[in-house]
Amino acid sequence: MDHQRSRALYDRALSVFPGGVNSPVRAVRPYPVFVDRGDGAHVVDVDGNRFLDYVMGYGPLLLGHSLPEEVQEAIAAQVAEGAMYGAPARPGLELAEFIVEHVDSVEKLRFVNSGTEATTTAVRLARGYTGRDKLVLIDSGYHGALDPALADDGAPGSPGITVGATADTITIPFNDPDAAERVFDRHGESIAAVMVEPLLGNKGCLDPVPGYLQTLRSLTETYNALLVFDEVMTGFRIGGLGCAQSVFDVKPDLTTFAKVIGGGFPVGAVGGSARIMDQLTPTGSVFHASTYAAHPVGMVAGLEMLRYANENDVYERLTTLGDQLRGAIADVLADTRPEYTVVGRDSMFKVVFTDAESAAPAAGCQAGCRHDPQCARYGTCPRDGRDIDAANGERWERLFWQSMKEHGVLLTANQDESQFLSAAHTKADIEKTIEAYKHAL
Repeated sequence: MDHQRSRALYDRALSVFPGGVNSPVRAVRPYPVFVDRGDGAHVVDVDGNRFLDYVMGYGPLLLGHSLPEEVQEAIAAQVAEGAMYGAPARPGLELAEFIVEHVDSVEKLRFVNSGTEATTTAVRLARGYTGRDKLVLIDSGYHGALDPALADDGAPGSPGITVGATADTITIPFNDPDAAERVFDRHGESIAAVMVEPLLGNKGCLDPVPGYLQTLRSLTETYNALLVFDEVMTGFRIGGLGCAQSVFDVKPDLTTFAKVIGGGFPVGAVGGSARIMDQLTPTGSVFHASTYAAHPVGMVAGLEMLRYANENDVYERLTTLGDQLRGAIADVLADTRPEYTVVGRDSMFKVVFTDAESAAPAAGCQAGCRHDPQCARYGTCPRDGRDIDAANGERWERLFWQSMKEHGVLLTANQDESQFLSAAHTKADIEKTIEAYKHAL
């Protein structure tokens, strides 16, 4: 493949952007592909190379790059009627009503502009509601760029973050209920909230072990703390319209959303019980305000995309397609790299370059690791971020990702990030993808 135009654009970008990019995850080696346009399940770069795309904007593009005509028309009509008003408008109300109707734990919500703003607002609201300061987060979990979440055992995780900003942050491993119980035994009366991704999405898309989320729910209820589900990534992707919390049958106090609910536009939200949500200004005293909150174009895009997904069996099709893809990848691994692990569910997937035992996974794990106690690999497959960090990320980035790209398949940029299917992907696309995996592995 020729990448000269992408190379030239990256050379220019290095002069105006730090590292030549606007988000570090895009800084792939030796230089990123510059996309010219999206087309269904594909992107076409500035050199004319066409790739099957499993990045999908890192999650928001549930329907792919080419929106159905009725969705495009609704977005265009809103732009023609005014991009924004600085006043309430019907699209935001209707999207909120849709979310409240379908997500059982949400009675009211507040729109924001991103996943980071959603988690920032959730943390402030949890602390304001409980009158407590301590925040329990998952080691290697990701909740955006808010300072309290960029912490490692209470220490700042980046220069520029003060010790004070992270002093009340406690981190525990994912999928370790004993660690959660120890933290609550010691700090329970001071904990405002536990914030957790139902699936560890930025570390390979790892499932919770059976009962783990239920343990967090029980502990927070016992100590009158809040359970916050970060569904920025999984919301309206895992579990269909009920989101991941419906899959695991756990009802959080607060939920953060972004990505899919904006239909490709920058939108976020915090939702929960009316009792908690009413603590936000103007009804309560916990401050939140935003110029662009409930931006009409993003509201229309998200609403029309979700309506389309609901009315056209998108989630059923994506679940079937995802199971087929993960199962086919597992078959390839069995022949080539039996130590590697397939993770993910519904329309999210990843191969983790683990050194696990090479025993065949249980039937229930064929379409993605489910931490089945009956599985011969139980206890050796990746359970938390440390296991992903121990995987062979260099081989993944330097060899595997590059080979997949040369075979016309674009994956997320590193071992950590999940990959995403869209409604635009087809069975033929899956077959092409599997052939690429065979060559790249």
